[in-house]
Amino acid sequence: MSTIKKLAGQTLWYGMSSVGAKMLNYLLTPILSYLMSDAKGVAEYGDYSLLYACIAFANIVFTYGFETGYFRFSNKAGISEDRLFQTTFGSLLLSSLLLCAGIGLFSREINAYLGFYDHPEYILWALAIIALDAIAAIPFARLRQNSQPRKYAFIKLGGIIINIILVVFLIAYLPLYYENHPAAWGKAWYFSQNRMGLLLLANLLMNVFVILMLFKEWRTFRFRISRSLWKEVFRYSSPMIVIGLAGMVNEVLDRLMLAKLLPASPDISKMLVGIYSANYKLAIFITLFIQAFKMAAEPFFFKQAADKNSPLLYAKVMKWFVFTLCIAFLFTLLFIDAWKYLIADAYRSGLGIVPILLMANICLGIYYNLSVWYKITDRMRAGIYITLLGAVITLAGNYIFIPYYGMYATAWVTFACYFAMIAVSYAAGQKYFPIPYPLADIGKIIVLMLGIFGVHMLVKAAFHTEDNSSLSFFISTGSGVVLLVAFVTIVLKWFRPELGGLKLPGIIRK
Repeated sequence: MSTIKKLAGQTLWYGMSSVGAKMLNYLLTPILSYLMSDAKGVAEYGDYSLLYACIAFANIVFTYGFETGYFRFSNKAGISEDRLFQTTFGSLLLSSLLLCAGIGLFSREINAYLGFYDHPEYILWALAIIALDAIAAIPFARLRQNSQPRKYAFIKLGGIIINIILVVFLIAYLPLYYENHPAAWGKAWYFSQNRMGLLLLANLLMNVFVILMLFKEWRTFRFRISRSLWKEVFRYSSPMIVIGLAGMVNEVLDRLMLAKLLPASPDISKMLVGIYSANYKLAIFITLFIQAFKMAAEPFFFKQAADKNSPLLYAKVMKWFVFTLCIAFLFTLLFIDAWKYLIADAYRSGLGIVPILLMANICLGIYYNLSVWYKITDRMRAGIYITLLGAVITLAGNYIFIPYYGMYATAWVTFACYFAMIAVSYAAGQKYFPIPYPLADIGKIIVLMLGIFGVHMLVKAAFHTEDNSSLSFFISTGSGVVLLVAFVTIVLKWFRPELGGLKLPGIIRK
């Protein structure tokens, strides 16, 4: 268990930074949802979601899989880490500059397509944000590869704090300042911007801060790109472009298709996209853990690959990973009566999709864990095919069902997509890199989770009353606490022998 404990510790540190980053985003969600709770505001929130969906696609193109390539080649004999860093960092720096210059030439056309006619500079700011993210990818990967999760978390959280300060300064403080100082410098420029532009500016300044904080990691850079090594890394990493883009199809294209395929007016469609996006963010606890796990697990899996016992280790990691995802699932749904206040009442008509999206995210987390086989065996083409299968399911399913079932179709298609990817990846992985996953144990955990959720829904239905909503809330919360503790206790009792010397509460040891 010591190796798994080390992975858990690193996941905790990476999770701290991920939680901070995501919490900022989710902190803005309730603020924006309450400020934009009228029909026009909900539609504008839909526009905001669509813009960041586009940025997600651009991030894949700018990094073209070199982060994963860095981890893979860091563990290959005969390859100098400095040579690898110079090559990968230099490549991303050069390509980011070229992509920014090329795309920037069409900033006005892109702006017009997105509907920001008065602000062509927003595209340039967004490009700068994406470029700085790409350039920072290898220095951050260097920290992860060298097992420096504390420094990684410190820099990430430092950037987040800067972002929070800038957002408060730009959006909350400056309007009051200019109201009291009408002749102050910069007033005309400030009031010519909208909130989206100010958020972009805060993000851009944060990225500049992060790059400066990473100076120690890239200060040795001398623009010495090894052409032979670059070809090897690119040959390995280039499939990640297709995998990443197809993955983005699965993760964010649903919003774009929802906006285009709903049989409703553009404003109504944008409102539903806003409602869908706001409720999607209630899957925060699963999303955070998956992101933290990915950051810790990728270098971990590559380092353990040469160990003959690595398949057994990967199998154990999977089981406890699923257990943690199930806790996050229940923590969200057993207390949904509290979490729903994170979004304004105008968005709560979409709460019914949350259980479906949570199950979809559990499937996504399992798939990320399963994908170790094709990364370790250098069969990245398999990853392309599996992800493309998911993209086809996403495209076809949404195209067929959105006109009839709206956002519920999108949620179920997301679940079907990730479940199919799990099935295919597992079958192929057992052929090329057999891992003895404890399917029976994992199945027991998931069935218990669903049973606990079902019991909770029955309790809520039995004691629900419109006359006393406070009583219903307290009964629901009390039921949630009891059932969540019961779930954790039962699972830990089932697998107590595997926990070794880990100290457990008395109720579990009995």
